[in-house]
Amino acid sequence: MDFDLPEELVALQETVRRIAKEKVAPRAREIDKSGEYPEDIFQILKDADLLGLCIPEEYGGSGAGILGLTIAIEEVAKYSNTIALMLLLTRLPTGPVMIAGSEFQKKKYLPQIANGNQKASFCLSEAQAGSDVAGMRTRAIPDPDNEGGWILSGTKSWISGVAQADWYTVFAKTKEPSSREHSSITAFIVDRNLDGVSVPRTDKKMGVHGIDTGELVLSDVHVPKENVIGEVGGFRLAMLGLNAMRPIVAARGIGLAEGALMYAVDYVKDRDAFNRKISDFQGIQWEIAKMATEIEAARLLTYRAARYADQGRYTKEWVPYLSMSKYYASEVAVKASGLALQLLGAAGYMEDHLTELFYRDARQLTIVEGTSQVQLGLIGKGVLDGDLWWD
Repeated sequence: MDFDLPEELVALQETVRRIAKEKVAPRAREIDKSGEYPEDIFQILKDADLLGLCIPEEYGGSGAGILGLTIAIEEVAKYSNTIALMLLLTRLPTGPVMIAGSEFQKKKYLPQIANGNQKASFCLSEAQAGSDVAGMRTRAIPDPDNEGGWILSGTKSWISGVAQADWYTVFAKTKEPSSREHSSITAFIVDRNLDGVSVPRTDKKMGVHGIDTGELVLSDVHVPKENVIGEVGGFRLAMLGLNAMRPIVAARGIGLAEGALMYAVDYVKDRDAFNRKISDFQGIQWEIAKMATEIEAARLLTYRAARYADQGRYTKEWVPYLSMSKYYASEVAVKASGLALQLLGAAGYMEDHLTELFYRDARQLTIVEGTSQVQLGLIGKGVLDGDLWWD
């Protein structure tokens, strides 16, 4: 078993690490304070060909896969989870298209994401249907004036990148909104310029400032038949898309945990207390050691999950392994950001240091794309069903 990355991924890691240190790190606090979309960083990622990492070469990407994107996100998340989210949004909305989309859809939409000419968002959650996906109320009815087409109406909530997106992957009920049948949910590509598409409001968030999260309102939006992703009745597609995303979200947690711990270690090595450096105290060393061990454990879980996803192992029997990476890495991020703040003491609570930024951003990770509790449920069910077993 080889734990070393192949040469091409090592080169990718080195490239992104340099960009993260030189371009992302100096902008992290400013992005957080202003809340403005960091278009300059997007252009840097575009020029470095980092927006199509998970997109196959035949559709304009680099074909580095989910593992490649995971590695890149880990590096930028050491300094900014906003930029990590920017990279994540090259995969989340395109995933269903890559998994089940038509050749027409792949050729039309994927190259535009890979070359940075367009941005996209993933629209699943609603105000009364976050973790309870089957409870969504957005509805699609057949378009009487366009055979095979659909008319979509409803409101999607907490959509990352909603204000910046040029198109959306939208899930809606093609049966009665009250139906909880899996066959009642279908995925659509909705272009931003269609009549009836609007973004009336964005949310005021605790952290991850710089990429807007908000509502997407669909008011009798006419979607042509060629924009249906896969089969009508595609609830499974939503789950497959999210399953494959687990290691990518986990990478945001790993990077944040690494960044927070490194920041705190630099501080305690320089800070005097009781005529010694804080880092000289055994109790401090033990906390650092425990946290470093958990980060490495999270990395191993995540890299394995990314490999599985790249091999197409994101169906039910692989869910426990994928969910473990997201659950553990996001919880480690919260733990590491809390330890970092504690190691800095009062100073860490102030905006003079990045520890409070790490702390705020980490909390998002245990909620987005399946809460920690949802992941635990999936892991537990996998054990009970025998998908995760040891004999």
